[in-house]
Amino acid sequence: MTLFSHSRASLFSILSALLIGLGSSQAIAQQSDQAVNTIASLDVPRYLGTWYEIAKFPNWFQKKCASNTKAVYTAKPDGNLRVLNSCNTASGETSEAEGLARQIGPKDSPKLEVRFAPEWLTFLPMVWGDYWVIDLDPQYQVAAVSDPRREYLWVLSRTPQLDPKVYADLLQRLKQQQFDIQKLELTNQKN
Repeated sequence: MTLFSHSRASLFSILSALLIGLGSSQAIAQQSDQAVNTIASLDVPRYLGTWYEIAKFPNWFQKKCASNTKAVYTAKPDGNLRVLNSCNTASGETSEAEGLARQIGPKDSPKLEVRFAPEWLTFLPMVWGDYWVIDLDPQYQVAAVSDPRREYLWVLSRTPQLDPKVYADLLQRLKQQQFDIQKLELTNQKN
C-alpha cells in the first residue's frame, strides 16, 4: 500500500512539473510573436446565440466534422457561458461537445477562455484554451476568433452563408494581423 501511494505521489509530481514546463514554454513562445490584436470591447449579451462556422484553421479536435459546424452560447447564472458546439460527421451523425467559457479581465473583455474537459479538471491550466475575439462587425453578425499564438482561427457568422465581399474584407483584416489565411479551410454548411 505504501509503495502504491508513493508511486502515485511521484507520478503526480512529475505530471505537475511537466505542466509547469509546458506553461512556461507557451509563455516564451507568446513573447516571440508579434501581438494579436483583439477588438476593443465585447458586449457578451449581444454575442450570445448561434454562430455558424464559415472557415477555420484545421485542428485535431474537429477532424470528424464534415459539415454544419456551429456554436451556441448561452449565459449561465454564475456569469460564465455555456458553449454547445455541434457538427455533422461524414456518416451524417451529429457530434456535440459541451463546454464552458469565462471572460478574462473586465466584463467587456474580448478575451475569453474555454474548456471542454470535465469540470474536475478545471484546476489544470492546460484544459483552458484561449478564445480571443479579434474581429467583430458593429451589428455582431460576423466574427473572427483566435488565440495569442495564431494557432487557431475561426470565421463565424450568424447565418450559414456569408456574403463573399464581407468574407474577402475580413480576410484582408486578418492578413494585416499576420494570419496565414491560406491555411483557412471553408466549412460546408448544408441547408
